[in-house]
Amino acid sequence: MIAAAFLAVMAFSTLPTPLYALYQQRDGFPTWVVTVIFAAYAVGVIASLFLIGHISDWAGRRRMVLVAIVLEIVAAVLFVFWNDVSGLLVARVISGVGVGALTASATAHLSELRSVARPDEGPRLSGTVSTAVNTGGLALGPLIAGALAQFLPQPLLLPYVVFLVILAIAAVAVALVPETVERAEERPAYRPQRVSLPAGSRSAFSAAAIAAFAGFAVFGLFTSLAPSVLAGTLHETSRLMAGVVPFSVFAASAVSQIVLARATARTQLVLALAFLVAGLAGLAIGVLTAGLVVFVISGVLAGAGVGLLFRSAIGVAASLAAPDRRGEVLAAIFLIAYIGLAVPVLLVGVALIFWPLVPVLVVFVIVVGALSLFAGLRMLGRTGRIVRTVRA
Repeated sequence: MIAAAFLAVMAFSTLPTPLYALYQQRDGFPTWVVTVIFAAYAVGVIASLFLIGHISDWAGRRRMVLVAIVLEIVAAVLFVFWNDVSGLLVARVISGVGVGALTASATAHLSELRSVARPDEGPRLSGTVSTAVNTGGLALGPLIAGALAQFLPQPLLLPYVVFLVILAIAAVAVALVPETVERAEERPAYRPQRVSLPAGSRSAFSAAAIAAFAGFAVFGLFTSLAPSVLAGTLHETSRLMAGVVPFSVFAASAVSQIVLARATARTQLVLALAFLVAGLAGLAIGVLTAGLVVFVISGVLAGAGVGLLFRSAIGVAASLAAPDRRGEVLAAIFLIAYIGLAVPVLLVGVALIFWPLVPVLVVFVIVVGALSLFAGLRMLGRTGRIVRTVRA
């Protein structure tokens, strides 16, 4: 039930992706507004991760998962009844807050429930399930919205109504799940999530942080501007295709992490750089030549590369921190990653005010590719420690 609820919330978080172009056609706002609407979601996630994402440690896992689902239900209602630009901004911020509250809480809840049911099993299965439902949900959202918009009426209404029902069912199901955290008689004093950098390892940490930033910048591009690129540059107006492309990117990310989970850290990192650089180069070629097939294949390669690169960045960051500070260091990596989700897309939006889409995307590809190569090559120097971390 927790895995299913996790999947539903993550799918809802990317549900608007193929619909942005439809809002744009209906209301006539420029492409840079799409980047602002998308960035509102990332702002909500960042604020939530920093302010409330960690309080399930004492408030309870199930309670925080329920809070997150309720926030997503509120966002869905706003999408239905208040869907001009201002309403979309508010709904996306609330959706981001819900995702930030859910991610750590649901991941910990899955692990704790499984450890009670199978105490001798170890954490590998619950970790794999968390990865699959997290990234898999991000992949399913655009695909479901694109299919509903393509084949059924009311494309800006029906997807949210469907997910209102799904989220309501998820809330009821989660309410039946056992709590795994006993609420303390005396509530501890509230504090924001502590974020720390590993002392004496700032250089290695900066490489991991840059890798996380660059990888999530690629995700941000595909979940915000892919439908606009398809419709405006590649002349592909299929609503289904607008969902298939982001689905392919996220699905490739999930599959690459699962399939190559047992590969050495060095192998994962080398493949990450190869996939990501090839995907970004193909993305530039695709938009320059208006090649739809090249664009889609490049998205798959880039998604696979981002998945492996982010996994490597987490491994490096975890290897740098003492056990009692590991959570704080990983929190810093996730915050930087979500800043990478928002800031580059916003900069692209600002650039689109002055320049056409194609040259802006080519510059984006060059910058993100350079950052990824720089960070990846720096992390390769820490292969031994990465191996120990990934095996653990």
